[in-house]
Amino acid sequence: MVDFLINSLFWICAIYGLIEIIKNIFYIHSCNKIKSDGINIIVAVKNQENVIEGFLRSLCFRILYGKEECLENIIVLDLDSTDNTKNIITNFSSDYPAVKVLGWNEFNELFNPKE
Repeated sequence: MVDFLINSLFWICAIYGLIEIIKNIFYIHSCNKIKSDGINIIVAVKNQENVIEGFLRSLCFRILYGKEECLENIIVLDLDSTDNTKNIITNFSSDYPAVKVLGWNEFNELFNPKE
């Protein structure tokens, strides 16, 4: 009876693992069919020196080790912070090339080009 329970538990775990592998293969395959440049996350911040590094680290952790393979860039828009926020983001972006730092004027020029 104990052998039956152990074997049943083993097969249940094996089948669950196989289903997860197949699901991940289909997810990655469907992500590669996207024809766009990828997904960009825009985070607007102002005077957030106490929490911005932790927030960006948790966001990058979710992207690097999560299932957001289609993500292209994280754009951090600094809204003229008067504290040390922009320096923290700039230092952070040197470690993570997917993180881009823009000021308000640069953001306007990038997304609203003059004709």
